[in-house]
Order: sequence, then C-alpha cells, then structure tokens
Amino acid sequence: MAKEVIIALDFPGKDETMEFLDKFQDEKPFVKIGMELFYAEGPDIVREIKKRGHKIFLDLKLHDIPNTVKSAMSVLAKLDVDMTNVHAAGTVMMMEWAKEGLKAGAGSDKNGSEALLIGVTQLTSTDQKRMNEEILIQGDINDVVVNYAENVKKAGLDGVVCSPLEAAAIKKACGEDFITVTPGVRFGGAMICDQSRITTPAQAAQMGSDYIVMGRPITQAQDPVAAYERAMKEFGGKI
Repeated sequence: MAKEVIIALDFPGKDETMEFLDKFQDEKPFVKIGMELFYAEGPDIVREIKKRGHKIFLDLKLHDIPNTVKSAMSVLAKLDVDMTNVHAAGTVMMMEWAKEGLKAGAGSDKNGSEALLIGVTQLTSTDQKRMNEEILIQGDINDVVVNYAENVKKAGLDGVVCSPLEAAAIKKACGEDFITVTPGVRFGGAMICDQSRITTPAQAAQMGSDYIVMGRPITQAQDPVAAYERAMKEFGGKI
C-alpha cells in the first residue's frame, strides 16, 4: 500500500481553501474536509475540490443511532469521496449499518464508487488520564484502542483512525491490510498545540501508519508546498 500524506483543509470557508489549493500547481495532494469547512460550505465544496483532481477524505465522524447513520451515509456516498468515517464508539451495529448505507448510496449512482470507510478509535487529543477520569473508560488506552479496532474490523470496515503510537498494535491484532489513518503528526521540534499522542512523519511510517493527516504544519507553513513535499519525503510517500 502506497503511503500518503493527507492535508487537513481546516479553513473557515471556500476562499481560503481555494487560495491554499492554488499553491499546488504540479501536485494534487490527498486532502481532508472536516466539520468546519463542510458545515460552512456544504456538499458543493466537496464537488469542486473533487473536480480539481484531489482525492478526498470526508471527516465528519458520524455517531448516532444506526438508522440515522445509515441514511446519512447513503447521502454522503453520492459525493464520490475516497474515504469517510464514523465513531467506533457507536457500536458494531452502527458501523455495519453505516457500511450498508455507503454501499447503497454508491450503488444508486452509476458514477458513484464506494469509499473507504474507517472508524475513529480515540481522538489524538485524548490521553490516558482524560479517557479514564472524564469519559470513564477504564483500562490502558492502547488496549482500548485495539479493542475498538477489532470491533471496526468485525463490522466490515476498512480500517481506523488512530494515533501512530497505536498503529503497530492494531496491525498485529487486525492484519497488515487493515488501514491505519493517523493524525497527531508534527515535524520534529514543532508545537504540540491541542494534540496529546503525536509523532513525526518518519516515526509514523516506522510504526505502521498507512496514511498520515497533517493540518497546521502544512497549511500554516511559510511555504506549504515545500512542507507537503517534506512530509511526503519523511513519510516515505511518492510525490
């Protein structure tokens, strides 16, 4: 599996997003559209970026009763994104129904294709103390994340969102073909900000990450294209 850097387009609106993407003349990086941008601009921003030739990870982290998630996923499938996600905490049933919705939505459109569907284990802003004391999930965070990953696999999804620190254990439990998408990646010496469980791109590659997600280290860099190329080089991806 080719390793790829996914750029998080954490911008407040279309103008800032397109101004950023215009910097990439030769490359068409894989990008992530999250809640902020999607809620500001709606489905049209997905369609426009897709037309530009970018692969898209639609990061909305669906988490609701199974029927609601299934219905929502059938709608999102029509946007023809390359990857999307749900919260693994929503239970195996919810994830199974999400998969059904995604398949049904893609199949209802002749041009649609089924996206990779992954489950969020624990957010990289959640550390051991917060998980135990605030969310009241007991046990070691690595064990909890692996258990979530096993549920994701049981539900028939393609992989998980996790910290690079947990990628190797998840691969061991769920197989090498089980996809690990890892945020919480920073260049060496960069500020941690609101993340807790982080690594560098090179460390993430060594730990078994298939995709890394980087936002501010690239989007706020003085030269975003150079920062993206650096990330790809350190992660071992092809530009």
